[in-house]
Order: sequence, then C-alpha cells, then structure tokens
Amino acid sequence: MECTGKLQSVNRDWKSGNIIISFELNEEPTDAINAIASCEKLSIIAKKFRKKRSLDANAYCWVLCTKIADAVNSSKDEVYEEMLQKYGYLYQDEDGYIPVTVKAGVDMSKIQGHWKFFKSNGKFDSYLMIKGSSEYDSSEMAKFIDRIVEEAKDLGIETATPAELERMKEQWNQYCKK
Repeated sequence: MECTGKLQSVNRDWKSGNIIISFELNEEPTDAINAIASCEKLSIIAKKFRKKRSLDANAYCWVLCTKIADAVNSSKDEVYEEMLQKYGYLYQDEDGYIPVTVKAGVDMSKIQGHWKFFKSNGKFDSYLMIKGSSEYDSSEMAKFIDRIVEEAKDLGIETATPAELERMKEQWNQYCKK
C-alpha cells in the first residue's frame, strides 16, 4: 500500500512501551488495508512527499540519449551514465553528500549504482553515489533534460523546440501534482 497523507499523532502504549503512530490519508487505500490487516509483521516506511516526474520525461531522456549515442558511436546506456556523471544529482542526508570508501582499485562498475569518483589516498578510493533519473522529482528531471538537450544541440542533433520543451515541462509538473 502506498499513498500520501500526513502524520496525525504519535503516542506511546503505556503497557508495552511501544510507539503508536497514526496517519491521515489523502486517498482511500481500497483493499490494501484488508490485505495487510492479517499480517503479523509489516515493513513500514514513511518519508517526506516529493513530486514524481512523469514517465514522458523519462522517455524523452532516453530518446535524447539514444540520438546522442548514435551520433558518437556509443550505446544509450553509456551516454546515460555520462550524463549522470556530468549532470546527475548525488545522494544526500542531513549532513550532506554520502561518501563510500573502498580499497583502491575496486571496479565500481561491478557494484550496483552510479558512482562518481571523489578522492583517493592511494590505499582507498572514495566515491559519491549518483541518483538514477528514476528517483528524480519533476524539477530535477527538467534540469537534467535541459542539460542533455544542450549536449544534443552541440552535436547538431534535432531536439524539441523551446516551446515544445516548455509544454512538456508544464505537463510533467501537472502530472506530478496529481
């Protein structure tokens, strides 16, 4: 079950000492409550709501990566990775970027994720993890696509007109407000 809402209350059960959290939901969760009511143990995640970007934005990203790949004799996946390296957004927590340190020489391509080299002391290398575009909100995706459009134009690749891009961004924003 996934839906949006807001925290209603936080209490402690006086007998067990356990925390009881109540949420006010914006949507009717349909049959999900019945399905999970019989479960003895659940995995629960509550996180700050962020607008999602539309699937059209993702499709256009891949169209551009494919056109660039054809122009530079590469693969769309390699171009996508290059765009993430240049223009992607790094994972952060309340303390800032999250570094990952490994022994020098570790092949980070064998570790799932998108990695940006940060620094080395000779024995250990530090990397920062780049978010994949599927995790971008509408604002991040629009900026990411703007940079890819610039790369495509520099290669003489035809892209959507500025008016078409603005229309798509407006649609992405409308999609994300649902």
